[in-house]
Amino acid sequence: MRLTVIGCSGSFPGPDSPASCYLIEDQGFRLLLDLGSGALGALQRHASLYEIDAVCLSHLHPDHCLDMTGYWVARTYSPDAPHPRIPVYGPPGTARRLARAQGVAGDEEMTGAFDFRDLQPGPLEIGPLRLTLAHMNHPVETFGFRFEAGSAVLAYSADTGESADLVTLARDADVLLSEASFLEGPDLPEGLHLTARQAAEHATRAGAHRLLLTHLVPWNDRDRSRDEAAPAFDGPLTLATSGLVVELS
Repeated sequence: MRLTVIGCSGSFPGPDSPASCYLIEDQGFRLLLDLGSGALGALQRHASLYEIDAVCLSHLHPDHCLDMTGYWVARTYSPDAPHPRIPVYGPPGTARRLARAQGVAGDEEMTGAFDFRDLQPGPLEIGPLRLTLAHMNHPVETFGFRFEAGSAVLAYSADTGESADLVTLARDADVLLSEASFLEGPDLPEGLHLTARQAAEHATRAGAHRLLLTHLVPWNDRDRSRDEAAPAFDGPLTLATSGLVVELS
């Protein structure tokens, strides 16, 4: 299983990265995990827009789903369109949310390109990938993911505050891809995002082998995020960057 970070900027695109987007590949199957603001352009450096086999959207905030509108245009109006429909897994209401963002008349216009399927907690199989999903601690319905392919395991926090379910999803994972939106400080809101230190604590409790911090908000100091996380996690610790490739085996 291969993970490519397309975008890792939190809440909005930064100067060096689009918002959240990750490409997961196994046995020639390509799954796009989130497609946030600005990610569609960077994605094309790593994969053809017409060779994606499925999309998973963790939740419906713009920094995780908004470039699906441009993706719909690409799959609907390119010179060799229409392209085959691909499954898009997201929270209930995903088709309606994207249709409103695009400004089309109704959900049915989006379904010409996308086969929308509702996510729910529990197991799911997509292509060769075995998934487990759980609700995260965020103001809108948000799913965290555990991806398994052979013996390789990748866990993804999506957006979340502190969450026991995230620890369960990341149990003994090769990589925990965890948001780290906040730096330490007073009066941080609960049930919204993790600090880098909290992300590291979740990784430690889960026994994850490697921690990859993502959803790094552009106004934060990246070095400080790493420094705040490091004391709470003994394994390899990396800050996500656009274009980073991680091989899981």
